Amino acid sequence: MSDPVTLEIADGLAIITLARPEKLNALDDVMVALLGRHAEAIDADRSVRAVILTGEGKAFCAGGDIVAWGGLSPLEMGQGWVRSGHRVFDKLARMKPPVIAALNGHALGGGLELAVTADIRICEVQAKIGLPESGLGMIPGWSGTQRLVKRLGGRVARRLALTGEIVAAETALSLGIVDQVVEKGGALAAAKAMAERVLTRGPVANMVVKQLINAAEDEDRAAILETLATSLVSYTDDVKEGVGAFKDKRPPSYRGS
Repeated sequence: MSDPVTLEIADGLAIITLARPEKLNALDDVMVALLGRHAEAIDADRSVRAVILTGEGKAFCAGGDIVAWGGLSPLEMGQGWVRSGHRVFDKLARMKPPVIAALNGHALGGGLELAVTADIRICEVQAKIGLPESGLGMIPGWSGTQRLVKRLGGRVARRLALTGEIVAAETALSLGIVDQVVEKGGALAAAKAMAERVLTRGPVANMVVKQLINAAEDEDRAAILETLATSLVSYTDDVKEGVGAFKDKRPPSYRGS
């Protein structure tokens, strides 16, 4: 049996595909864990300079599988299901290469929260977008009230989460939820075209730009600041002198350069 989330890497492009079309790519524990594993693999592979996140079948992702979470106790729900989802979605949002979500169909609930981990979202015209959780007496638990607010704005989050409104692709475009709307069946091709543009840019520049934008949105800001500062300082003569002095077992002679 094939994995319900697959990863392909070729020529600098990684494609993560939700492959559970018979369940509209609704996320269960196995799929969440695989998403996390693939995010780690991408970050460890220096050849990857762009990522596409998409789904098979009629939907991008219909959210969290109710069968997977519906019978959980409050403790299991909060400390297990929600926390594990947050950890994985954080990994996806903080991957070093730019990420393009190709929304081949509906992105609802956790599916929209997943799409918002991407930097750019391309949506097919028939897709519906929304946060319907309150209709089940539930709330968006995988950062629909947090990352979604930071990236799309509180006005959009309130409209979707408080009313449960499901919006069409063109409305999603006008609200800034998605960046482009394409014909049915065209999301992956459009995402690949966008990825080709990304691949022509300086990979280090793109990585740093993404980190700076993430920091502006308070996405892992402390780690990003220390990462960039450490990278800068590591080029200095002071570091070379400090390391050399340690190896030679002598006092360092710093010049502030």
